[in-house]
Amino acid sequence: MTTTKRAHVIVVGNEKGGTGKSTVSMHLIVGLLSLGLKVGSIDIDARQATLTRYLQNRTARKDIERLGLALPEHVAVPPTADRAGDEAQLSETVARMLGEHDAIVIDTPGSDHYLSRLGHSFADTLVTPLNDSLIDLDVLALVDPQTMRIVRPSHYAEMVWETKKARALRGEKAVVDWIVMRNRLHALDARNKRDMEKLLAELARRIGFRLVPGLGERVIYRSMFLEGLTLLDLRHKVPGFELNMSHVTARQELRSMMEAVGLMGLARDRGFVAPLPAGEG
Repeated sequence: MTTTKRAHVIVVGNEKGGTGKSTVSMHLIVGLLSLGLKVGSIDIDARQATLTRYLQNRTARKDIERLGLALPEHVAVPPTADRAGDEAQLSETVARMLGEHDAIVIDTPGSDHYLSRLGHSFADTLVTPLNDSLIDLDVLALVDPQTMRIVRPSHYAEMVWETKKARALRGEKAVVDWIVMRNRLHALDARNKRDMEKLLAELARRIGFRLVPGLGERVIYRSMFLEGLTLLDLRHKVPGFELNMSHVTARQELRSMMEAVGLMGLARDRGFVAPLPAGEG
């Protein structure tokens, strides 16, 4: 089923590396595809190119047709010495995909880069994976170590504000659904975890994001990268991946993440009625 609606753009961004952006991006892409949507994906994290390699691993599988593994239209936009040309290429790619797809997922680098800033400015939904650590919180807010109170928003939060203004200057709605996703949560109720909960709740009120649970620290995510697979693909019988309780728990985490980001609402808005893929099996 196709529509004439403009594609919904999901940007996965954080100026700190190692937060699971590409893993989240890949699962969002496959989640959207599993719901029947036509998806475009853009990788502007040129140095790492993790999402691009992830999709290459998926494409190279000999059993891709037997397993029915869906693929997005994927474009990598690496930076060159020509900044104006790079920005034009990214803008043209997004403009074309907006009319050809239901959703676009953009994976961004873990640094302050001109292509990252431009990519953020296209977001209808911004997903910021954040490791459950006070070190990682520093990209969002400066915290007084004595009082454990927020002093002011930090550089990444300020960048998000600037890209909202860039949207407004293009004549687009400046409202962005900003989601901060607590990734790699540990089960133990440590003081660090309680501090993070308190600080993030306060910061959410101050700078306007939604706080949702993300994906846990699990070996399964790392092992699936080389296979080009996601948790959603385990509803098929895949050699080497026997479903166990850890996988079931991980799929429930993914189901919650998909609901929080609004993937099912987007599918319904596009005229698709589909069950949650992560709930199967």
